[in-house]
Amino acid sequence: MDFINTTVERSTVQLQKSDFESDQMVKWCPGCGGHAILAAVERVFPRLGYKKENFCIVSGIGCSSRFPYYVNTYGIHGIHGRALPIATGVKVANPHLSVWVATGDGDSLAIGGNHFIHTIRRNVDINVLLFNNEIYGLTKGQYSPTTPMNKVTKTSPHGTIEHPFNIGELVMGAQGTFFARVTDNDLPMMTEAMYEAAKHDGTSIIEILENCVIFADKAHAEITGKENRANTMCIVKDGQPILFGANMEKGLRLNGTDLEVVELGKNGITIDDILVHDRYDPNPGIHIMLAKLGPPHFPRIFGVIRSAMFPTFDDLVEEKIRLGKEESPIKKMDHLLKSGETWEIK
Repeated sequence: MDFINTTVERSTVQLQKSDFESDQMVKWCPGCGGHAILAAVERVFPRLGYKKENFCIVSGIGCSSRFPYYVNTYGIHGIHGRALPIATGVKVANPHLSVWVATGDGDSLAIGGNHFIHTIRRNVDINVLLFNNEIYGLTKGQYSPTTPMNKVTKTSPHGTIEHPFNIGELVMGAQGTFFARVTDNDLPMMTEAMYEAAKHDGTSIIEILENCVIFADKAHAEITGKENRANTMCIVKDGQPILFGANMEKGLRLNGTDLEVVELGKNGITIDDILVHDRYDPNPGIHIMLAKLGPPHFPRIFGVIRSAMFPTFDDLVEEKIRLGKEESPIKKMDHLLKSGETWEIK
């Protein structure tokens, strides 16, 4: 097994998917992408090898935030937009837990937007599953911070006039160290991204393009539909050329400071001209460019786009505590009681 966080206690027995299956009724709509995301979590948790009681799932409010009930681990169902500060507190209080957050595009990017960017900036070692269905599902179809412009919704009957967030661009603008993008209809891709997120020491954001069959059905079909995805989806892998197309005949080339789509065999283009993905590059420049790409002129990029190593908030807190203990003259309560000015009463 590849390197996994050694601060989280490992299980002495091999856990199975069934060990993480909850006895609670799953109340998502039939066809909701949440079912596939849940299946991916149930598959990746045993693979990580941690003791079952060392997992903690935190959520806010929304369809996604029912998640703690549906996984047989410890969990906290928080309040709207506040999952990330709760998760930060859990991780700092007990660094030996594997902490996961289930949140949606409304929960994390609207009311929780400030917590979102500052959690990423601090680089807390938690894993965030961001269900992006481009709509408020639980509250019945209002537009969200990721709803495309001109989309007709319950709160935009004439079409939205707001520019949507590009989640990857937002993550890296907040100094993010890990960003992956996956789809809810590709279980292996989701599972692998979650595994890589768990390996990463720092805040891991996985944007999951999720389908809401009731209020935003086929919201991602332009990209993920079978008839389009050969040319609209490009899955990157570290150390490999960035290729896509039905026969992997197309690729991305860096031309000066811009990316462009080229085709192998045309105009003298060879595999050596294709940009090789380096997800570990500490410089986020190329990662931001990849995260922003999309139709009609480019494919949307999927897989682990960025995985750079920087000190984490929780590790730095632990270091400050250690240094404070070493440098403080007060080692026990008796020292505290006798510190400063003291006097005797006779």
